[in-house]
Amino acid sequence: MTAPQPILGLSALADRYDVLLCDIWGVIHNGREHFPAACAALARYRAERGPVVLISNSPRPHPGVIAQLDELGVPREAWSAIVTSGDATRALLAQRAPGPAWTIGPERDAPLYDDLGLAFAELEGAAFIACTGPFDDDVETPEDYRARFEAAAARGLEMICANPDIVVQRGDRLIYCGGALARLYAELGGRVAMAGKPHAPIYAASIAEAERLAGRTVDRARILCIGDGVVTDVKGANDQGLDVLFVASGIHGAEAVGAGGLDATAAEALLAKDGVTAAWVIADLVW
Repeated sequence: MTAPQPILGLSALADRYDVLLCDIWGVIHNGREHFPAACAALARYRAERGPVVLISNSPRPHPGVIAQLDELGVPREAWSAIVTSGDATRALLAQRAPGPAWTIGPERDAPLYDDLGLAFAELEGAAFIACTGPFDDDVETPEDYRARFEAAAARGLEMICANPDIVVQRGDRLIYCGGALARLYAELGGRVAMAGKPHAPIYAASIAEAERLAGRTVDRARILCIGDGVVTDVKGANDQGLDVLFVASGIHGAEAVGAGGLDATAAEALLAKDGVTAAWVIADLVW
């Protein structure tokens, strides 16, 4: 595998690419505060080069993510459009209406189900499972769901998971996401379907949005994906044949960034461990 090339800032790459598909959590905010330098870099790229499509594994449709970014102080100049796993997952859910669905996740994710014609039930009466994450991600782990998942898998219920992320940063903590629950369910023999990163539907939707903004077809060699998740952002880009800039200080920061900054050797090893590659690597997204 080719080692990722360390760069000091996005400015080193800006003229190589016409579109950015940029992850959100871990790259431009940590769930508690936004990263001003990262936001400024995206805003400058957008002003000087082309569209910035934020591509997120949030299980909520994009209007909810816009509201969250506003609350965190992310300037709207930093992005052109947002495509979420929730947006892409709604098609999977609509195909399974009226269900009923046993839904797992916090109340804040309820907009995912708006106007889909779905009915809802407890596990015993459900036709499938719709998962956005734990009910309470502050305290719950996948093991809290093992007994219920064993029963569901035995019945052959399919799980539609709206957030493939295993963990995400919230402040200085890592919390479990829907992908961690889906992973356990699959280990127990359950069937799982997902549309978010690293799966193809969210990339198709994001590229279509970028081309709408650009007003033309975009050469895939001129699209750069930016993200901090090895098995989501990097693998997803690899599977789509897209270049990727790996942001090492995100969820893998403890492994790839030390007191002296980026540890390029450690970052390369981290990617190789999961059989993925990145064209470029940077500690934090800056211009």
